[in-house]
Parts: sequence; structure tokens; C-alpha cells
Amino acid sequence: MNTPLEEIGAIAEKISREASAIPMAHFRAALDIDAKADDSPVTVADRKTEAYIRDALQSAFPDHGIFGEEYGISGSLDGETWIIDPIDGTRSFITGSPLFGMLLGFLAEGRPKLGLVRMPALDETFVGLAGSGATLNGAAIHCRQTRTLSEAMIYLNEGERLAGMNPELFGRLCRSGHTRRMAYDCYPHALVAAGQIDAVVDCGLEPYDYLPLVGLIEAAGGVITDWQGRDLTLDSDGKVVTAATPELLQEMLELING
Repeated sequence: MNTPLEEIGAIAEKISREASAIPMAHFRAALDIDAKADDSPVTVADRKTEAYIRDALQSAFPDHGIFGEEYGISGSLDGETWIIDPIDGTRSFITGSPLFGMLLGFLAEGRPKLGLVRMPALDETFVGLAGSGATLNGAAIHCRQTRTLSEAMIYLNEGERLAGMNPELFGRLCRSGHTRRMAYDCYPHALVAAGQIDAVVDCGLEPYDYLPLVGLIEAAGGVITDWQGRDLTLDSDGKVVTAATPELLQEMLELING
């Protein structure tokens, strides 16, 4: 990298802070909602936010590739690359829930080096930098040290999708751990990084949903893989598990795979 990672992180945080004004200007206001090809909703706020972020990144890093949810790929993804999800949780956004996020990831040498989760309506920003740790609004955070499933606080993302896809697995998950909650989108993963919960099981994700999480979770001392325990890449199948420790991850994988 020609630019130090700490400087890249500072620029990403500034861009996300400025961009967050766009969704907040539309939050809990009247919105026209369109449906994408997969029937997921999209709004003018999604598109304007990504356009702002893309323009700012291209200005700061003209040689970097970009892969965003709304406008696809710009440049090459073989080198230094940015991943953007302008509003992660559009369904939360359009229903007035503050649990929508903004995701930025930076990849170099084929691996996530930076992960940023900004929660505009909560005024919380989680940033993880490889080799430098993770922060929440500038204060250091770290995953918990929970190693056993029986003690774990678990979030199940996309519960209805999980139940429809594999009812037996959903049942096992609902009977496991110390505490379980149903949830959606990026915030539960950020809560693992912040040491609030221990694990998240997720599915149906795209690269712009999960790759920005990798840099944050790993910088906070946690682990995040697919359901087979493999590293997440642009080609992963969208089934994701996040855990506070490798030992807990292993128990989660054994549970998921029966």
C-alpha cells in the first residue's frame, strides 16, 4: 500500500461521517421505494449515499477498485479495493428502525485490511484496522473471551430465511447458547466486535454485506467465516458465522453442520 493503513482508515471514517447525512435527511420521511430484481427494496437514499461515497473514494484513491451494492464494480478488483454497502438494512431504514448501517471495507493483497460499520441513527462508528485493533467512536473495543456455546449470547440473523431454508437447523439454533435474539443486518456483528454478544449466524448475504465485517471482527480479536469455517472472499456463498473466539466458532460450526 502506498498510503499507511491508519491514514486510509481516517479518510474512510471522514467519508462515512459526511455521507451519513444523506440517509439521515431521508430517515422517517416520505420515500419512494423501488424493488430490485431480487425484490429487495432500494431508495433514493441508498443511491445518493453510495454515489457520494464512490466519488469521495475515487477522488482520494483514484487507482483503487470499487464494488458497491447499487452501482456495481468500477476499476479492477485484483488490487486495492473498496467494498460499499450504503444502507445495510434498507428494510429497517424504510420502516423507521434505527438499526440500519453503512459499511465500508478495504481489501489489499486479497485480504480485508479495514472494516467500518457506521450506524447513522445511533451515532456509532465501529472501525477495525489490521494490526491496530478496533474502536467504537474512537474508544478501543475487543471481543469477549467466551469459549463455550453453553455460555454464549447468540444473535440469529434472517430468522425467517433460516427457518425456511433449514427448519431443523433453525430449531437447533433456537435451543442453543445461553441467550438468543433474532435480528438482521450488520449491527449484531458489530456488537460481537464491541464485546456485547458472542456470536451471530447469518445467511443470504452478498460480498458488500460481509466483507466489510471481516476487517472489523478480526481487528477486535474475533473470527468470521463461512459455515464451513473457510475465509470469506468475493466468491463466498453468503452463509456467515461470527464468533468471539476460535473455540466458540468451532462449536458453532459443529452445531450448524449437525
